[in-house]
Parts: sequence; structure tokens; C-alpha cells
Amino acid sequence: MTRNLLSGVAFAAVLAIAAPAAAQIKMGVGGPITGSAAAFGAQLKMGVEQAVEDINAAGGINGKKISVQVGDDASDPKQGISVANKFVGDGVTWVVGHFNSSVSIPTSGVYMENGLLQITPASTNPNLTNPDPKTGESKWNVFRTCGRDDQQGAVAADYLAKHFKGKKIAFIHDKKAYGKGLVDETKKAMNALGLKEVLYDTINPGEKDYSAIVSKLKAAGADLVYYGGEHTEAGLIVRQMRDQGMSTILMGGDGIASEEYAQIAGPGAEGTLMTFPPDPRLNPAAADVVKRFEAKKFNPETYTLYSYAAVQVMQQAATAAKSNDPQAMAKYMHSGAKFKTVVGDISYDKKGDVTRADYVVYRWVKGADGKITYKQL
Repeated sequence: MTRNLLSGVAFAAVLAIAAPAAAQIKMGVGGPITGSAAAFGAQLKMGVEQAVEDINAAGGINGKKISVQVGDDASDPKQGISVANKFVGDGVTWVVGHFNSSVSIPTSGVYMENGLLQITPASTNPNLTNPDPKTGESKWNVFRTCGRDDQQGAVAADYLAKHFKGKKIAFIHDKKAYGKGLVDETKKAMNALGLKEVLYDTINPGEKDYSAIVSKLKAAGADLVYYGGEHTEAGLIVRQMRDQGMSTILMGGDGIASEEYAQIAGPGAEGTLMTFPPDPRLNPAAADVVKRFEAKKFNPETYTLYSYAAVQVMQQAATAAKSNDPQAMAKYMHSGAKFKTVVGDISYDKKGDVTRADYVVYRWVKGADGKITYKQL
């Protein structure tokens, strides 16, 4: 009898331990934790983890705490699929990610088929949220806290039309979904404004020697090269242009919005142009959160706060829907509801895109401390 009693107590203890774990909301954050875009992966990870820490400290969501699982996709679509399948197998229901559009697009299908909600803080390619061109099927589960390439490209094209009319403009991209999409949208918008490019070409990402493309830019007499891709390759192209005595200005999108860009490009980074939303670190709604990051010695630049905002949207959607079920949350998110976040108010259209388009132009300049960083024009 004593033995049975002890067994019952032990079983009850196991249930007591297991119950809180079972009551958790499992959230995945997918991004490039390793590889050339690891700086951005760190931003996604830190943004999500800080938001979850803050929400759990306040009691969680609908009576449940959130647990976070990090998946390293290394900016590779195949590895991204593996991460997505692991999330599914591990019972994850909410995903913040991925960073690269070339990863977010294929993983979105895995998440949709398995009923997971996905919010990307960084993938801007329109095809992520556009209906499937073959079937016309829309993705009920995919949202962003960032904008789209066609929105960003329109802002860049308008700037080029106003400030580089009569100049020689070249376009280069890295063949990835993000880089090609951004270049094509910017070129299309610029052409519609009456400007014609002198060169359209591509590079292979991950290489170290871009002298061949630099020579083409030099031969074309390019005054400005618009680059679609990430900061690592952009920095090398600028450095190698300066090595060949070229003063050609580089302009890019949000993919170069990392302080590592200036470290790679060196002094030649000064004068670089870039499109990105207004610095979320300066938003009054983010002031307290920024202080918490700074206390951890982490600079919440670029996508950190957009990742934090993605978790806030999920929290508010679940609370309003009175359900942690992805489909119930997505239905509410598509309703036009407004979400209060650290990057400002967000609401969604039927595709899952933010209804505001707030890209602005930045220039990389040298500060009083000698450090080159980006400042809004």
C-alpha cells in the first residue's frame, strides 16, 4: 500500500512538472545564425527573445508562457526547409522568420500546410505574400512587419529621378529572391520615371573578388550602382571600386543596413545611399525596450525591433481572438485591426502586408567619432 501510494505521489509529481511544459506556446525563430548574414540572424534572435522575456514576465498570453526555439537556416533555402520541418515536428505553432526572402518563400509553404503562423520581420520580396501565380491560392498564414520591395523600389527610384537625372546608373544583384526582386522593382519604377540604366548585371554571392564586375562598372562610366543583396558583398564591391580609383556611389536597400557594411567597405562606405524605414530605435514607443537591449550591451539596429514587433503582433492577435490557434489569430490579423508595436502602429491588408509604406533614404556619413554610419536624409 505504501509502495502504491509513493507511486501515485511520484506520478502526480511528474504531471505537475509536465503540465507547465505542455501549457507553453512554442515559438520558432528562423534565420541565418551562421554565415555571411549572421549579423541579421542575431537581430532576429535577440528581438524575439527580448519580447518573449518581457511578455512572460508580464504573465504570458492567455494564461500560457512562451518557449523559444532557434533554427539556423544559414541563408540557405534547403536548410531553411529543414528548419521549418523541425519546427513542425517539435510542435512549434508560431514562427518569426525568416530573414532572406529566398528562405521565407519556400518555408511559408511548409508552415501553411502544417497550420503554423509566420511573421517575417525582414523578407521584402512581393512573392512571399502574393497569391500563387499558377493556382491563385493565397497564404492565410504569412505576414510581415516590414515593407515590400515594390514599396522600397519606388522610394529609391524617386530619389534617383530627382538627384541623378542625366547620370549613368547601373544595376547589380546577387541572383537571390531579395536582391533580384529589389533591383527589378527599382529599375522598373526608375524606367517609368524616364531614366534608363547603362548596365544590368549579376554577381555570385560569397565570393571575395569582384574585380570583374567592378571593371564593367568602370567601363560603363557608372556614376551610381544600385545593388540588390546583402552588406557583405556590397562592402567588398565598394572597397574594390575604390581600389580601382572609382568614386562611383553605391545605393542599396535594407539588405546593407548593418554597421558591418562600413567595416567591410572601409572609408569608401562614406556617401553610400540606402533605403530603410525611419530608425525604429528613435520611436518613442521603443524607448524602454531599447534601454533593455543597451543594458545587455546589444545595439538593437535594423531588424531587432521589427522582430520584437512581430511577437507583439502575435501576442495582441491571440489576446483579441481569445485563442492561441494560428488560424484564429490570422483571421483577426486580416480584419484590419491595429497593433501597437515598438516600430509604430501596424495593420494588415488581405495579403498580410503592412498597410503603411514608410521607406526613407539614408546616407552613410562619418560622425564626430570618425565612425561611418547611416543617417536619414
